[in-house]
Amino acid sequence: MEAQTKKRATRKAGNNQGSKSEQTKTVEKVENVPQIQLLGIDSVFPDPDQPRKTFDEQSLNHLEQSIAEHGVLQPITVRKSDEGFIIVMGERRYRASKLAGLTTIPAMVRDYRDTEILEVQIIENLQRKDVEPTEEAEAIQFLLDRYEPGEIAKRLGRSENYIRQRIKLAGLIEGFKAFIRSGEMTLSLGVAVALFEPGEQLMLLESLEDEFQEHRIKRMIESRTFDLSKAPFGLSDKTLLPKAGACHTCPFNAANQGNLFGDGKMVCTRTSCFENKKTKTFMQLLKSVKKEGLKLVPNINKYRVDEERNQWVMAQMEKEGLAVHLTNGLDILKEPIEPTMNHIREEHRHYEYTEEELGEFLKEALESFTEEKEAWDKAVDLGFEKGILLETDTYLTRPVFVKVREETHSGSSGTKALEQRKMSECTPEEQIIKINTRELRKKQIENNNQFKEVVDMIRETDYINLKKPLSTDEMVAIAISLFENNIGYYSQREHFGEFFGEDSKLSDGERVARFKQGFKKETLYKLLRFLLTRQVHLGESNHSNDLTNRSFYVAMQSFYKEKILGIEKSYTEKRQKREERIKERVASLERQAKILEG
Repeated sequence: MEAQTKKRATRKAGNNQGSKSEQTKTVEKVENVPQIQLLGIDSVFPDPDQPRKTFDEQSLNHLEQSIAEHGVLQPITVRKSDEGFIIVMGERRYRASKLAGLTTIPAMVRDYRDTEILEVQIIENLQRKDVEPTEEAEAIQFLLDRYEPGEIAKRLGRSENYIRQRIKLAGLIEGFKAFIRSGEMTLSLGVAVALFEPGEQLMLLESLEDEFQEHRIKRMIESRTFDLSKAPFGLSDKTLLPKAGACHTCPFNAANQGNLFGDGKMVCTRTSCFENKKTKTFMQLLKSVKKEGLKLVPNINKYRVDEERNQWVMAQMEKEGLAVHLTNGLDILKEPIEPTMNHIREEHRHYEYTEEELGEFLKEALESFTEEKEAWDKAVDLGFEKGILLETDTYLTRPVFVKVREETHSGSSGTKALEQRKMSECTPEEQIIKINTRELRKKQIENNNQFKEVVDMIRETDYINLKKPLSTDEMVAIAISLFENNIGYYSQREHFGEFFGEDSKLSDGERVARFKQGFKKETLYKLLRFLLTRQVHLGESNHSNDLTNRSFYVAMQSFYKEKILGIEKSYTEKRQKREERIKERVASLERQAKILEG
């Protein structure tokens, strides 16, 4: 009965637009229940700290129409302030009432401690269905100060995974949030970007130049993530980097953020942490092999010895007192894997072999396996030592047996190559050579680090936004970059013989100086035109590269208009003849259809 009385009073209050606007009226009092009062709408104000910032205009208009016809059926909740009353819950009803022209609004006045107000507003807003996702994420982030994700999920009637995704979405920087609010970016892609730290997000955003490009964002995400199933360290190890903790529970592990990269796939999105764990694992490996007397073999041959990461690995091994052997100078036995028919089918999947032929392949593979297994089992008897093969890019390892090949050096047969011997095994003259070689290697590493520091510095400047015309040095750099990174060996020889000449004895600095000396803008034009003709996309899927193709087609009109018109004409004629045949065929079928109907 009391509830019905209250409802009737509320509806009456909502329709009573002619009542005193600046006064409050007691509708009724119920023990232990807040009063419903009729407040002048001009004395009520939205809370500036309200977590909800956006309101759907169409939905607000529908509510306005309902209030104009039926009044405010549910009172808003407010708290007292010096200027009047501040809305705690019900800002949509307040806004719609103002749109409908009401001068009063029914309200319950409650006393709140400051710490309670925002929580009440948040939970009330989050229980609605039309909450904007980024605002919802920020609101849930606020609740984390008081509750665990599981408790928040129970309070809001959501799954814990849903809550965790919204928590991660709260870490999205403002530029990407704008893409979500505009509807351009999906929530799943937004959460994937939010897995990155703010600094990395900012770099991603700046590269987009204020234009949402989904395919570019996805490519950048892929280039900045690491497959944890291929990590060289234990994913449950909490002690490797104590501050980072274990990967299994890390918030930067995509497997803990829902199906962002596939069902349950473990992907790390924190570049610095992953690389630091990799490096610490490698440093621990150096100490471990030294302690156990194993031979560590970095997978480096003489053609890859100058690569920066390989130089660094070798320097760390030498610092730890470990001998560095290139794979060219070693006999290495890897533990063989017994082949199966599935392995054979996978190996020959691109060819149409019969089951009988595949069976023969399996038989041959099993014979090879038997021989390799026998060698593996007898490795120590054959003069091999236990060792570990290290991949220098991933730091993944596998057990191997190793034997250093004996080579002739300085006329002494059976002596190890100089680079493979310890300093104590060398003559004074050989020690001088090793010292000079080691110094040269250190200089190479220092040069690489110096260059990286310069590049990082320049990337942080406003260089790319300079308004000045390109300098000759810049055009030379662009030309050489295009030449080395985009043009294959044979095309280099066929079309660009003027690059550097034939003198292979010149240093890189001398080659650049010589090229600059004879550089002409026409050289850069030639390179660009060569690349323009090679980077169009052919085939039925060329719609994926349509802007490039269309711009190329338009550009060529000014050079080869007549020839292009000739090609277009031949295709037009073929198309017209085909369409005429189709038209005749369709007309014939239509006549047959009419006869059947008659």
